[in-house]
Amino acid sequence: MSVRLLLADDHPVVRAGLRAVLSAEPDFEIVGEAPTAEAAVERALAGGVDVVLMDLQFGAGLHGAEATAAITARPGAPRVLVLTTYDTDADILAAVEAGARHLLKDAPPEELSAAVRTAASGHSALAPAVADRLMDRMRTPAAALSRRELEVLELVKDGLSNQQISKKLFLSQATVKSHLVHIYAKLGVDSRTSAVAAATERGVIRRRG
Repeated sequence: MSVRLLLADDHPVVRAGLRAVLSAEPDFEIVGEAPTAEAAVERALAGGVDVVLMDLQFGAGLHGAEATAAITARPGAPRVLVLTTYDTDADILAAVEAGARHLLKDAPPEELSAAVRTAASGHSALAPAVADRLMDRMRTPAAALSRRELEVLELVKDGLSNQQISKKLFLSQATVKSHLVHIYAKLGVDSRTSAVAAATERGVIRRRG
């Protein structure tokens, strides 16, 4: 029985490459492509899809992790395998917590095909580097930034003030300051600039694109 695949990526060249690699497998059937996260959700929930290969970063609209959560929340939903060049803690946590079976986009074809089969069978297909990152977080939870702390730090990196962050995340300014205190302690820094630099260097947040 074929594994029915939906390719969700906003780059036509990437989708074409995935189609070329995966359609060569006798047990795979490409049943659709989606250039936006919204289109991926709509097509996945329409039925007839076993595994969605999902990019994380789309040009506008829904983020890949949000689309993943929308898809996997339904009973009997397709499995989602996230393909992305981003591998920061923020991206990994968002995707895995949304229900993705995560793999990095630069995996070789044989690894990709194996991951699709693993995801279709209901098991996790985490790339080794991703699994190691998650294990590190489990071993040292006190030093790992929470999802909310990661969100705050990403906005600090983007140059937002505490007041702007509080409005964007619907938090009080006191709560934002509290998150920053915890972020500084965990990263061993004493300023916003140092926090962004340290987190970027460690791969906790992504570098400016």
